[in-house]
Amino acid sequence: MNKNTFAPTPPMGWNSYDYYDTTVTEDRVKANADYMARHLKPYGWEYIVVDIEWYAHGAGSRRDTYQYIPFSTLEMDEYSRLLPDPERFPSSAGGRGFGPLADYIHSLGLKFGIHIMRGIPRNAAHGHGKIKGSEVTANDLADPSNTCFWNPDMYGVRNIPAAQAYYDSLFELYASWGVDFVKCDDICRQDNPSSVYETEMLARAIQKCGRPIVLSLSPGPALIEKAWFYEKNANMWRITDDFWDNFDLLKNMFWRCELWEKHVSPGCYPDCDMLPLGKLGKGFGHEWTCHFTLEEQRTMMTLWCLFGSPLMLGAEMTLLDEDTIKLLTNRRVLAMLPPQCRPHQICRDEERAIWQADHREAGKHYAALFNLSEKELELSVTLEELGYETGEVSLTELWTEEVSRSVRGRISAAVAPHACKVYEITW
Repeated sequence: MNKNTFAPTPPMGWNSYDYYDTTVTEDRVKANADYMARHLKPYGWEYIVVDIEWYAHGAGSRRDTYQYIPFSTLEMDEYSRLLPDPERFPSSAGGRGFGPLADYIHSLGLKFGIHIMRGIPRNAAHGHGKIKGSEVTANDLADPSNTCFWNPDMYGVRNIPAAQAYYDSLFELYASWGVDFVKCDDICRQDNPSSVYETEMLARAIQKCGRPIVLSLSPGPALIEKAWFYEKNANMWRITDDFWDNFDLLKNMFWRCELWEKHVSPGCYPDCDMLPLGKLGKGFGHEWTCHFTLEEQRTMMTLWCLFGSPLMLGAEMTLLDEDTIKLLTNRRVLAMLPPQCRPHQICRDEERAIWQADHREAGKHYAALFNLSEKELELSVTLEELGYETGEVSLTELWTEEVSRSVRGRISAAVAPHACKVYEITW
């Protein structure tokens, strides 16, 4: 298990990627933070995360051709460490980095996070940049054969002490800014051999930096056979590639959650990826409203919470509608999220899935019936199948607050296509 206690419950927050891609600006980060502080903070939402390419000049300006402009100018300090682009983040000018923005986020009672890519900037290697705490320069610790196939900004690093010194200097800088959360990309699925030791370098750097910084690894799918490794070195790890508002992807998450259900524990969270709710895609060049139906959105929220996944919202929060706000602020559904609420899948096939969870400390017991098919189904499960003694129980459906009772020791419901019924069970 991870040695730190930085995330005793699954992190809940907002990430700029799904709406802004590479184009988010300081004023939009602040606007979303203001919204979260006013409307979502009382329900546990607290992280504000600036996603990819905050350091790149002109990011998003050639989106019709490139998501990430090859070999663009990157803002960087004398020690080969990336800094925010001052055009998009004006408070960072003068070497202040993300410190002023983090201070603003903290003043709202929230926490601040950033995205990074694994490795060291190619531009630093080409310019023989200095490394703080080492005589070795960037060109000697960078491995030019070790690149990300989808982003051109970085080289992976060699497994040498200078590389650890570089990661140590990064997190020393992030700690000085007041960063609370780091999402590291091109590292989770370990499709490059250096991903393993670079993850270990990240974990060591966090331990040394003197600040509690939650570590999130992307993209997935994470390797189930390496669960012990993620639990030792990180707080979150993606169990899927990028997740979007497509029901086939949502249906597939039931298989992934089944695979990982035994690996949810305090500080260690298999990550189902962001919640693609509300308004999405403006930075990608075609803004849209979440394609999931309301029933599908409830299915997604129920699974994420019951499983114990981190919850990261990708929408522009200032444009949230009433239905989406209700999804995000349902206290009875969110109460299933803590790792003390142990999840377990009872059964799954192409048409249905049934889950159960017990939060023994709180005296709460749950059952969820998911219809994965294209037609209405009558779904049922016995109390015995859920692991309880037979008898009759009261059932409160957490989305509608309808109260009913089991019949002859069986929980049954007619469930619409792609929908779910999730019950709190009381004796």
